Amino acid sequence: MEGASESLLLFKADMLDRDALAAAVSGCEGVFHVASPVPADKVLDPEAKVLSPAVKGTLNVLQACSANNVRKVIVVSSTAAVHFNPSWPQGIIQDESCWSDKFFCTKSEEWYIAAKTIAEETALEYGEKNGLLVVTVCPCVVLGPLLQPLINTTSEVFVYIIKGGPRAMKNITWNIVDVRDVADALLLVYEKVESSGRYICAPNRISTYDIANLFRKFYPNYNYVKCDEDHESEMPPVTSEKLKSLGWKPRKLEETLLDSIEHYEKAGFLQDVEGCPCRLPYLFHFASN
Repeated sequence: MEGASESLLLFKADMLDRDALAAAVSGCEGVFHVASPVPADKVLDPEAKVLSPAVKGTLNVLQACSANNVRKVIVVSSTAAVHFNPSWPQGIIQDESCWSDKFFCTKSEEWYIAAKTIAEETALEYGEKNGLLVVTVCPCVVLGPLLQPLINTTSEVFVYIIKGGPRAMKNITWNIVDVRDVADALLLVYEKVESSGRYICAPNRISTYDIANLFRKFYPNYNYVKCDEDHESEMPPVTSEKLKSLGWKPRKLEETLLDSIEHYEKAGFLQDVEGCPCRLPYLFHFASN
């Protein structure tokens, strides 16, 4: 990355190793905690693979920050910690006051959702009790160009849509945000003195059917997944007005989607690889028929 040799230091650290985390945050005024396991496959050991790294890992980061007099911590949560609340009135737009029901999620074995919810609750409670300024940001489905050479779990869903995976998909309405706009949001809430509490980061909504049609219009040579035009289900509508009130200005959805598929092509993610069938990550099992 441009300028990295002068201004970027890399530390090897395990989320469950508080001493290693302390070395990484030493001398810092602000910390952005973005790490959390996003399992692509069905979780067989939720405590070790998801809950402990997410919840205990977050607590370790916060304790390391307290020990090193960090001024402000931005924790990346997720709208997964917002959406899944069966008690929330149907048709009412969800805002920062809505929390996923962690007991419902645990009972349903939705371990990623439970982990994100408990980790965010833990972070905000820790900040209040220990005098550490903690602000959380809750992005929805994050797309856009990737920095890393390997594909992530969320992008696998959209590669599945483009390549036309074996199972048809439901015409779900997705909340989508660009990774570059998430980065802008994180910097914004860090730099704004008045920022506090939670911020939902979910500016755009589009259905699976419309995503496939948009991609097909510009990239007609892929197979694309089978998807019923009839509307079946959707992610609950959410508002990002609190974040926008700080001055956040996300880009248009079409730019995000087209930049994503352009990156997937350049990275080779859309090529057929022998022995690696196109599959939908288990985390998004609800999206297929």
